[in-house]
Amino acid sequence: MAGQKILVVDDSPTQLKLILAPLQSQNYETITACDGEEGLAKAFAEKPDLVVMDVVMPKMDGFQTCRKMKLADELKHIPVIMLTSKNQKTDEFWGKKQGANEYLTKPFADQDLLDAVARNLDQV
Repeated sequence: MAGQKILVVDDSPTQLKLILAPLQSQNYETITACDGEEGLAKAFAEKPDLVVMDVVMPKMDGFQTCRKMKLADELKHIPVIMLTSKNQKTDEFWGKKQGANEYLTKPFADQDLLDAVARNLDQV
């Protein structure tokens, strides 16, 4: 739904632009972070409706960040979509084990991302 707040966590400025474009085209409010530590801090500060997060990042990877979010009472209800180039089944397994609601691989189609966002925002 337009107006909902989405936190996008990715260390690549290019990937951030590719993720933000379809979200902003649907009038989602977007916030960005460039690594897991900043993403976790912004999740606590901003209380987004959903998080789209890369796995491979400096300081704290997406798996660790997701696990820390899901352990925090005030963040555990926020859906997390892991978005990464790591496309092995074991990566998807670990992402979901850390609490990710969905796991999309790069490159992704804009519509696939928007569909995943809509599915997960409907659960909130």
